[in-house]
This record gives sequence, C-alpha cells and structure tokens, in this order.
Amino acid sequence: MSPPASADVRFQEAAVALGYAFDGELVVGGNYVPLVRDGDVVYVSGQVPRVGATVVVTGRVDTDVPLERAQVAARICAMRALALLQRELGTLERVRRILRVTVFTQASDDFTQLSEVADGASELLHFVLGEAGRHTRTSVGVFRLPKNATVELDLVASCNDRASAASASLSENR
Repeated sequence: MSPPASADVRFQEAAVALGYAFDGELVVGGNYVPLVRDGDVVYVSGQVPRVGATVVVTGRVDTDVPLERAQVAARICAMRALALLQRELGTLERVRRILRVTVFTQASDDFTQLSEVADGASELLHFVLGEAGRHTRTSVGVFRLPKNATVELDLVASCNDRASAASASLSENR
C-alpha cells in the first residue's frame, strides 16, 4: 500500500484539474504584500482569480457569470493563496490549519447562493490539505471587486516550524 499523496502533490493535481499552472509569478495588484507571517500565523491578502497577468473570471454572478464558473473562480483564488503559502513555508505539509477564509463575491442584487460560490474554495482547500483545510468561513456579496473579478478570497493559516511529524520521523530513521 502506497502512502497517501502529500499536500504538495494534491496541489499539483488540483492545478491540473483546473487547467491552470500556479508555479509562475503571482502578480500583486497594488502597493501591499501578498502575505504576512507573524510567528506561526500567516495572513494571505485577497486573491482574485488571476492566472499570470489575466483575471480569468470577471463579472457579476447570476448576471454575467453562472454559479459553476464562480465556483471555479473561488478555486483559482484558493490555489493562489496555497501557492503563496507553499512559497513561504517551502511545503504545504507545514500548514497546520486553515483558520479562516473570507470569500467576497461580486453578485447581482438578488443572488443569494454566496455560500455555494465559497464552497468551491472550501472543497479545494479540504482536498489539498485534508483536515488541515477545514476552516471557519464568511461569504459576502459585494457590488464590485478589483479588476472586475467575480471572486476575491483571503485567508489566515497556522503553520508548523517544520514539516509534519510523520515527515520528520521518516527523516530521522534514514
């Protein structure tokens, strides 16, 4: 029986499933830092569904964008946040827990399926990180987002000082 895939492998599997690569430069859209680490807590700034220099899902949900495409936008936002965590920590195995996720959705006046949009991100975080990806969450409908993005997501994560205990144990036994 082979060991379960690592979070980094599942991250790559999710990227392939989405059809986008997240290993290139992650463009920042303003005068801020994309991530701040304070001890074992990492704050990731708002991520829009940008791949390379292009925001790939734009417009209002229900008017311009169907629910399913908005869920894809939420997944892309989550992948960008995970890519930033991976770069900061060296591996997603060091993510102890996603503590909080906030998902902002640019939606029509009468669109109420905001939590269903956010489910796209939540399901992806759980797929990649397992139980460490289960989190608290707020879903908010807004009038407009930067670059006309359909979704924006920010998150807070806790991390370990080194890779998981299982990985450390394996290293010690070599």
